[in-house]
Amino acid sequence: MVPLRIAALNFELSPELEQDLRKRMARLTRFYSRIVRAVVTIDTPQRRRRSDAERYRVRLELMLPGGAVAIGRQPHADLRTAFQDAFSAARRRLEDYARRQHGAVKAHETLRRGRVSQYYPLGSYGFIEEAEDGHEVYFDAHSVLDGALPRVDVGAEVRFTEEPGQKGPQATSVHIARGHVTVG
Repeated sequence: MVPLRIAALNFELSPELEQDLRKRMARLTRFYSRIVRAVVTIDTPQRRRRSDAERYRVRLELMLPGGAVAIGRQPHADLRTAFQDAFSAARRRLEDYARRQHGAVKAHETLRRGRVSQYYPLGSYGFIEEAEDGHEVYFDAHSVLDGALPRVDVGAEVRFTEEPGQKGPQATSVHIARGHVTVG
């Protein structure tokens, strides 16, 4: 069992909610079993007016071998929703931490080079001829980054990542080479 400290500020935490927190913390150990210590702080601002709804903010601090993970989420009107939001974020962060420790961090793909070989502005799609082997890769307006769609034209130099699509290779993260000027 992970040593857990719970602090409820400006309100009283019921035994049922405390038990819920302990169960959620136990579930976190499935994603990273070496949690050394945990602190959960639940805060709600003191009410100023009767009409103000209570908002709960949950903060988790997890001490780990060689590091720590701190989670602070946006306030919620429902305390269980605030718990869910904070513990979901903690789960994701612990999974990332474990992957980094095991050296299983996703490597970023290198961008490929190519030229726009066909472009259909009315349909907002086209094809890129890959520079290395000349195969064609489909792209659409959603793949073009940095608001560069107006600079897309046949012959434009691009850098892109390639992924398998439903009908063949598809370009994602298309960057138009700097300095490319469309000829009109």
